Amino acid sequence: MKKALVCGAGGFIGHHLVKRLKKEGYWVRGVDLKYPEFSETEADDFVIGDLRDPYFVRHIIDMKFDEVYQLAADMGGAGFVFTGDNDADIMHNSALINLNILDICHKRNIKRIFYSSSACVYPKYNQEDPNNPKCSEGSAYPAMPDSEYGWEKLFSERLYLAYHRNYGMEVRIARYHNIFGPEGTWRGGREKAPAALCRKVALAKLRGDDYIEVWGDGKQTRSFLYIDECIEGTLKLMRSDFTGPVNIGSEEMVTIDQLAEMIMDIAGVKLKIKHVPGPQGVRGRNSDNRLIYEKLGWKPTMPLREGLEITYKWIEEEVRKALEKGEKL
Repeated sequence: MKKALVCGAGGFIGHHLVKRLKKEGYWVRGVDLKYPEFSETEADDFVIGDLRDPYFVRHIIDMKFDEVYQLAADMGGAGFVFTGDNDADIMHNSALINLNILDICHKRNIKRIFYSSSACVYPKYNQEDPNNPKCSEGSAYPAMPDSEYGWEKLFSERLYLAYHRNYGMEVRIARYHNIFGPEGTWRGGREKAPAALCRKVALAKLRGDDYIEVWGDGKQTRSFLYIDECIEGTLKLMRSDFTGPVNIGSEEMVTIDQLAEMIMDIAGVKLKIKHVPGPQGVRGRNSDNRLIYEKLGWKPTMPLREGLEITYKWIEEEVRKALEKGEKL
């Protein structure tokens, strides 16, 4: 039986990845500071602990894993990443995690390790036109990410590639573009745009409000990838002979206002959009899937609306339960 280690298994992507690996017959150890929030983990062994602590990392990497997936990071959506208030923690915590995990995997002679980077590595100067963002993999340099989160991801990519060159580790690096789906964070400040807008629409629908608030002018563009597609692309990359970095994202670009309108249509409500000041990140971003298709023969196929229908249904039910408990949203 093959063994896999999933670091960050209490988080959204990690939790879904554990489920997929279990379906494939793997023995899986999950590690995180917390258990998954919305359903029980399917990991054979789930260890609670801090990956910033090298002693703890030595404790959890105590055997020869066939595959290590490093998803653990201090991260969140625009309300967490782009305010500037969390920059020191983001850089310090995530860099320490990656330094520890790579060092111990190397010492244990573990060869195959996946690292989840981010589209946030791409330069701000290539993403100022919302209709024509440039996010091909080679465009990451000259470097000028729009956040310290992006700078840390870029540093860690180089760290993994250095271990690949110097120690022959089979490193695989993906740059994720806005992954969404059920059982993701939907409130509290770390949620991303699809979950935040699903929450706002569901709340307005259930309370009878006639508008929702959107940060900025709503013309900023993004693409969003459903979680099942993300996991599929991740495993394709992990089991290939291509190191990366490579984009894993959708090429179906929409404005934030269009995203909000799509969610309203799914919810069956028509609400006004009130634009308010708030952190936005770059003006435009869209996955460029030419390289992943060339190297792996794969690209995502699920339309955005299909993923949103599943996600909205789940979030509306979560909002309903929270309101019934009298929680403040």
